[in-house]
Amino acid sequence: MNNDIMKELGTEEVLWNLGDLYQGIDDSRIHDDMEKCKKSALEIADKYSGKIAELTAAELFAVVSEYEGLTIIVGRLNAFAQLHFSTHVNDPKAGAFLQRVNEFFSIVNKDVVFFDIEWANVPDDKADDLLADSALEHYRHYLQAARRYKPHLLSQVEEQLIIEISPVGRSSWISLFEKVLAAQRFGKEARTQEEVLTDLYSPDRKVRKSAANDLTDGLRSQSIVLTHIFNTILGDKMIDDRIRDYHNWVKSMNLANELDDDTVDSLIASATDRYDIVQRYYGLKRRLLGLEELFDYDRYAPLPYLPQRVVDWEKGKEIVLDAFGKFSPKMASIANQFFDKQWIHAPVIQGKTGGAFAHPVVPQVHPYVLVNFTGNLRDVETVAHELGHGVHQILAGEQGYLNSHTPLVLAETASVFCEMLVFKDLMRNLERPEEKLWLAASKIESIFATVFRQIAMNRFENDVHNKRRSKGELSPDEFSNIWVKTQEKMFSNSVTLTDDYGIWWSYIGHFIHTPGYVYAYAFGELLVLSLYSMYEKGKMDFVPCYLELLAAGGSDTPYRLLESFGIDLHDPNFWHQGLNVIDDMVKEIEELAVEIGVE
Repeated sequence: MNNDIMKELGTEEVLWNLGDLYQGIDDSRIHDDMEKCKKSALEIADKYSGKIAELTAAELFAVVSEYEGLTIIVGRLNAFAQLHFSTHVNDPKAGAFLQRVNEFFSIVNKDVVFFDIEWANVPDDKADDLLADSALEHYRHYLQAARRYKPHLLSQVEEQLIIEISPVGRSSWISLFEKVLAAQRFGKEARTQEEVLTDLYSPDRKVRKSAANDLTDGLRSQSIVLTHIFNTILGDKMIDDRIRDYHNWVKSMNLANELDDDTVDSLIASATDRYDIVQRYYGLKRRLLGLEELFDYDRYAPLPYLPQRVVDWEKGKEIVLDAFGKFSPKMASIANQFFDKQWIHAPVIQGKTGGAFAHPVVPQVHPYVLVNFTGNLRDVETVAHELGHGVHQILAGEQGYLNSHTPLVLAETASVFCEMLVFKDLMRNLERPEEKLWLAASKIESIFATVFRQIAMNRFENDVHNKRRSKGELSPDEFSNIWVKTQEKMFSNSVTLTDDYGIWWSYIGHFIHTPGYVYAYAFGELLVLSLYSMYEKGKMDFVPCYLELLAAGGSDTPYRLLESFGIDLHDPNFWHQGLNVIDDMVKEIEELAVEIGVE
């Protein structure tokens, strides 16, 4: 994106200040903190290695407190390295620094991994007695949760060896993936991936088709490298699951989310059973656009009834904070800090990673948010989404570092809820059916992207992980065939997928960064639709209960944290509540279409 456009949007100076962490990669405090961590890790190992099973509750509290203090410093270093790299992906110094921190982390982690192993192997009756002691109340859930990994831990020597080689393993392939896509330029104008993807939302079909062609050509030019990276990630996961005795590829993710396999299977089955909602909507959209056939590059075309709005940064900020404030002044006040204190990086620039994220950093500092803001309402939703994470992370920080880590499924609930706040606030201010139709269609497509698209991507992951394990490495064509097959199940005849669309699996970062992640989005959206329905109906004292949920962080399981809302995640029918809300939203769009003369 050129400087004139950034200036017009007001994003050219919306750059984060990482000085609350370190002043730069040459800051002398980095070396000092690394040395401090190495010393602390050795001291913890010297005092407690081989003795965990013999400790009293008070002594165990002391160990965990010391360990938490160590992880806070490590967390600062890791956060700084990752954040700095995310806006300097093409800078060899930034890459070298990130690798240096990864190698440092492996050294420290190798010295303290004994704790997880020894604590997991404390006999159940002894562990239960310790956890019942009031001295361990603050760390009770953290310690309980750590024991769920007992069947999957290796010996101390084996775990140390895995940690030792980890900096040149999966993390290196992740860095390569980021570097390849950040350096890749698309089309004759040599644009970034974010700029090309933005054109898929253009009202001009020729622009959309050209953008799709440019994206395809760019990805195909890197298909050998991207395919090799994905195969390596699949192989790494396969080996790790085998030696740790995870019986399927997604089990470790379910365990990290503190969810039963049955709960996740029920979510996926419920969503795939309602692909008809997607097909019905896109059939209507084809008619609304006046097209004989809807292609993949037409999915995000805006409806023609309203002019395209360009939303500058200040207006986007106003929309988000106003919506947050109407729900909770406290939420708006926390979110406003991100704008006022330079905790956000917004412009689209070369050498910056694509997409968006909120990094929690550590509670003793604050989160940071990265977006690629191009000036449309979709980007405003993204800002709301990431600030939802940021607010959640700040509130959860009250639990301390170890208890602040929230399972992904609840983390995505917080972010998606904030998207809904913005949508509902915008919708209330509209009167004309054309305006309501335009905004409702935009929102339903966002919900589809969060629920059905993510579940379709989960099905793609499921197939490629299983095929890698049964047949060996996959070719680019095999990846593409599975991608198209799982996408076609969602769209059926409502959208025609072109041959060019087959390579689009190769830029999805979640497949590389965190295998199995994507169902968390669908979980969060469907949960939010149920929660928001409670809020609108005035059930319970919703706002303080919701803020308490965020502030709880990872201090309990998702099952127990949601009990206060009367939600039973064990009930397979729960997911249908959210899916029925989506169905009703599509019905509302169909009714609005009739009002303007389209059936």
